[in-house]
Amino acid sequence: MIRIGAFLVGLFFSGWLIVSFGVGAVAYVSEPPQETAEHAFHLEPKKLSLASDGPMGKFDRQQLQRGFQVYKEVCSACHSMRLVSFRNLAELGYTEDEVKAIAANWPAQTPSIDPATGEATTRKPLPADYIPSPHANETAARAANNNALPPDLSLITKARHGGAPYVYSLLTGYQEPPAELAKRFPDAMPGPGLNYNPYFANLNIAMANPLGSDGIVTYSDGTNATTDQMAKDVSAFLVWTAEPTLEKRHQTGWAVLIFLIIATGLGYMAYRNVWAGVKH
Repeated sequence: MIRIGAFLVGLFFSGWLIVSFGVGAVAYVSEPPQETAEHAFHLEPKKLSLASDGPMGKFDRQQLQRGFQVYKEVCSACHSMRLVSFRNLAELGYTEDEVKAIAANWPAQTPSIDPATGEATTRKPLPADYIPSPHANETAARAANNNALPPDLSLITKARHGGAPYVYSLLTGYQEPPAELAKRFPDAMPGPGLNYNPYFANLNIAMANPLGSDGIVTYSDGTNATTDQMAKDVSAFLVWTAEPTLEKRHQTGWAVLIFLIIATGLGYMAYRNVWAGVKH
């Protein structure tokens, strides 16, 4: 009796699956899905090669310092970096005095409490502080950016599909909307306060082109600050902020791999030694 019941239940679900598949196939044929503007014009990230790529990758400290300079002079006006403290910058090769100077001269203040009155106030950042947000809260951030909320950049290369290549492509992908977009999808054209970027998910991004021209920053090492170079440098820096222990992870991984290879060899030799006198 139980077997008959189980068979009937299985038959019911199998029949329901076949009916559902048939209904879906008929709907697909009679009303095929319409192509969207995102599907037609969205582009995959460009290729980007960084020193930190691959299992043997290591950070290029000089490039990371240039990337931090781009963040400090361009990106920090809108985007926060709440998971990175000033003292972490010593890992980029800055001296203790340089870290102190960077913190003391940071344009945004660190929220604090006045010990005399107990009221909220601000103070100059210290090396132990996290990099302060340029906005007091989300409401202030939206008010300053046409109601768009600039994302925190601490983990942006982990939070976005494509990682560093996506960031690089986005920063170098601003362009005028193609005529074909206006012809095929007029509703997808950028509205007021929006900018066309085929590397952004829905093609229109509220952030204006932050690296619109060469020479926005002046690199202390003499590197030519082209838009492409600045985009590569800040992308490399954001890889570091998202995974500052990448080099240690690579070193540990290789050490563990070598250990496992040696342990496997020793285990095999022990196996052959123990069973050497046993005939099959």
